[in-house]
Amino acid sequence: MPKNTFGGNKAKGFKNSGPIKETELVIKSRDQEYAKVVKLLGSNMVDLQCFDGVKRLGLIRGALRKKCWISLNDIVLIGLRDYQDNKCDILSKYSQDEVRNLIKLNQITGSFENSSLDNNKNNNSILQEISENNNDECGFNFTFDEI
Repeated sequence: MPKNTFGGNKAKGFKNSGPIKETELVIKSRDQEYAKVVKLLGSNMVDLQCFDGVKRLGLIRGALRKKCWISLNDIVLIGLRDYQDNKCDILSKYSQDEVRNLIKLNQITGSFENSSLDNNKNNNSILQEISENNNDECGFNFTFDEI
């Protein structure tokens, strides 16, 4: 009998070994809009800043719930509702490469993408100031005679 080199069931070794499929870039249609995730609220709900300037409450639809993880500052495609202007449904999430392609196609402006980078730069500068303040002397001078 041949030796099992996969360690366990042989069928499991070939389960996810297929080629990575390239998905087609989805462009918005008439009842859709691009948005940036501002805050994660829980219960499959997020606060969104839409590219048309309106803040909306986004609901992650069932097909995306356990398959596509949405995090802060992600760019998503939303479906607008006719009967509720302040709520929407999240249809898909864009990767960073897809966001760059959307910027090249002039579908979205680079300001939303750069704003997340600016926030990271601000956070880094704040962390640098804190570390510089921690390196300063505390103002106490001790001599061995006092101790």
